[in-house]
Amino acid sequence: MPDWSYHPLKKLLLNRLKPIKSREFLHRTMSTIASTPGGGSLINFLGHMSPAEEVGKEINHSLRVLSPVGLSSKIDPHLSGMNAFQELGFGFIEIGPIVLNEPKIQIQPAIADEAILFSNQPEKVPLKLAIKKLTKIDMNIPIFARVDPQVKGSEWDIIVQHLTPFVDGFIGTQEQVGSYLHNDIGIEHSFYIALSSEEVISAEESQLINNHPQIGGVIVQAVRDKQGEYWREGTNANEKLIHRVKQVRAFYPDLTIITSGGIETPNEGYEVVRAGADLLLLDEGYVKTGPGLPKRIHERLLYERNSTTKRESWHWSFLFGLSILIGGMIALYFAFTRIILPYDESFIGLTREEILQVNPNILAFMSHDRMALAGTMISGGILYIQLARHGIKQGLHWAKIAFHAAAIIGFLGILLFIGFGYFDWLHGLFWLLIMPIYYLSWKEGTHATASPSSDHGENDRAWKKGLYGQLMFVILGFSILIGGVVISTIGVSNVFVETDLTFLCMTPQMLTELSETLIPVIAHDRAGFGSALVSVGLLVLMISLWGFRKGERWIWNTLALGALPGFIAGIGTHFYIGYTTFIHLLPVYFLVVLYSLGLLLSYDYLKKK
Repeated sequence: MPDWSYHPLKKLLLNRLKPIKSREFLHRTMSTIASTPGGGSLINFLGHMSPAEEVGKEINHSLRVLSPVGLSSKIDPHLSGMNAFQELGFGFIEIGPIVLNEPKIQIQPAIADEAILFSNQPEKVPLKLAIKKLTKIDMNIPIFARVDPQVKGSEWDIIVQHLTPFVDGFIGTQEQVGSYLHNDIGIEHSFYIALSSEEVISAEESQLINNHPQIGGVIVQAVRDKQGEYWREGTNANEKLIHRVKQVRAFYPDLTIITSGGIETPNEGYEVVRAGADLLLLDEGYVKTGPGLPKRIHERLLYERNSTTKRESWHWSFLFGLSILIGGMIALYFAFTRIILPYDESFIGLTREEILQVNPNILAFMSHDRMALAGTMISGGILYIQLARHGIKQGLHWAKIAFHAAAIIGFLGILLFIGFGYFDWLHGLFWLLIMPIYYLSWKEGTHATASPSSDHGENDRAWKKGLYGQLMFVILGFSILIGGVVISTIGVSNVFVETDLTFLCMTPQMLTELSETLIPVIAHDRAGFGSALVSVGLLVLMISLWGFRKGERWIWNTLALGALPGFIAGIGTHFYIGYTTFIHLLPVYFLVVLYSLGLLLSYDYLKKK
């Protein structure tokens, strides 16, 4: 669930439910999606959250984490969303607190002043439940098990021995870890000592931590404010956490430092890492900010590392987009003048003048499909050009995927042209001419593997408004895509809808009596227009899903300019020929509303530096 869908849903539904119900609803839903075939790919498509290789790191000389950002056990004590979390960009997961048996008293979190209150008697995970869940999950990221602080002696030993096959490390108090390691039972996993926000380490424990090979590091907890039976993150939690991390890092220069809590923004995550933390566990900040927080932290970290932008070859991709744009302009010229060309007349068996004598609306109807196709091609050309100039040129992997996925779908659309037995040789010649250009574009894009970075680190008003603008454009792209599929399906099946026949004042049988090959030509136009819409819909959708970042002015410009030719042609051609039935144009009006709202809501986020 990306941020653009999480925040509207949170405001409309999740905030109205009890915290436990909204949490379980969200986690179970995401986990169900992730568990179905293709579900993980769907989550990745919607959010593009996989961390860049540069942010991964190795800890304790053997354990590789794909991201320094992990998820605290406080967020999912029932282990309901484990299947989904590894798809959201997290590098590791904490589970727990683990207990041997089901505790008698567990108090669920509460909400006060939009802040989460965690209980002093928190929800705990019985050992049997943990094993049951972990045996059913194929985890690709490390798992750390936090053992409940009240667990002592033999119970600790039992928990550690039973969970060893399923986890990559254990978290406990100084007393728990020190006592266990003194016994030297032989477990090879690393152990991490959990420190409270103000806990002082004794000299004896300090020596153990520094010298014992199985001590992997320490967990530094953000400061807490107690409120009766509950606690919440303290004021200035991040500032105090940074100070604490610096102290611990000076004390243990070679150990892994993991922080827990105290991070709500990408800037806060970056500052904690800069202070000396190796890994970050998100808790309340993740719930407030949304599932996109790990991705935004990754981009903030990458921004500091990528001081210079490497330029990649992009000219063939630009030329491909320019070819599509020019092809659309040529098609628009013919749609406004002759409408049908001599080879169309030859196939139909009627000249343009003969068709006009029978029913002028036939050519007007054909013109409206061909104008709409031309406008869609011009829009697609602009989108391809912008992706080449700003995305592929910067070596962005997401821009390459968007560019080529839409292009391949566009090429496959030629198969729809011959669905009724009519092959437009001019279309075929056009595709043959641009095929070598596309091949060279594909080759130059192989080096576009970079992940995006961003210096935007706050959850400000522009970002929140931008999420709703992004939502509008995602719906817009998806709607265009669905519309293209529907029109293509109509083009290769019934060809006409009821309002079409009303405008023509003729039935399909009457058109067939006029010429048996007339409907195949109309079907060819309709299917071609539909396939072009599918391609452009994919472009708008993928740009909206993956390109939104603070100050990315080219994204706003691309969506603003790219949609205009399609809308102008789609609406203008209907008024030009007099085909203005409201119900027929209603889907286009709906798209224009989405487009306008998207531009308005995302302006501050994308256009202002």
